[in-house]
Amino acid sequence: MISFRKQNNYSLQPKPGRLQELQVEIYRQLQLLIPDQVAHYDSFQSRVHGSPLLRMDILERHPYTHFVRLTYQFNKQNSLEIAPDAHIRVYNDARLAEATSFDHIQGFKRQAHGPGQSADRSPVSPGGHSNSSRTRLLSTTSSWFQPFQELQRSLRQNQALDKWLSYILHQGHNLTSMQPASDKISGKQAIPVKETSGSA
Repeated sequence: MISFRKQNNYSLQPKPGRLQELQVEIYRQLQLLIPDQVAHYDSFQSRVHGSPLLRMDILERHPYTHFVRLTYQFNKQNSLEIAPDAHIRVYNDARLAEATSFDHIQGFKRQAHGPGQSADRSPVSPGGHSNSSRTRLLSTTSSWFQPFQELQRSLRQNQALDKWLSYILHQGHNLTSMQPASDKISGKQAIPVKETSGSA
């Protein structure tokens, strides 16, 4: 559960330590999915019974970090659709990983933004009334409001990713099921990589 503390009876402020706990757990779960062949291949897929095809692309490699894209792939009406769309920065030296973006589709939006909320809704007071005027005032007068919003967004995004990774592992996706793939993920569709023939 997320740890909160009350402030001025209006907002529930997330503790920064909870975000780091999530990043440690996300890293741990990814280590159960990212195969050793990651040094030699850029794209992977995992097929297990009862689950959509799981896709993973390595977008960037650096000495101490990787940038990974993870999604399910669905075959729909002669097209390949993906959902959700997670971009994850993996810090191997610090043993942390975080969602840098997470397209919350098919219920993940609900998890990431809390029950009964959407990304575009204004904060709501404990009595259920909109605090839009208070929000406008805070955003122009308080230096802590923008960092608070960013921390809250990051916490919800990483919490949703943590839950999804746990679900993926529960379905049976793992190091051995994750195999090299011949195509990459692009936009909302998986686009096959064109094979290049050797020169004669």
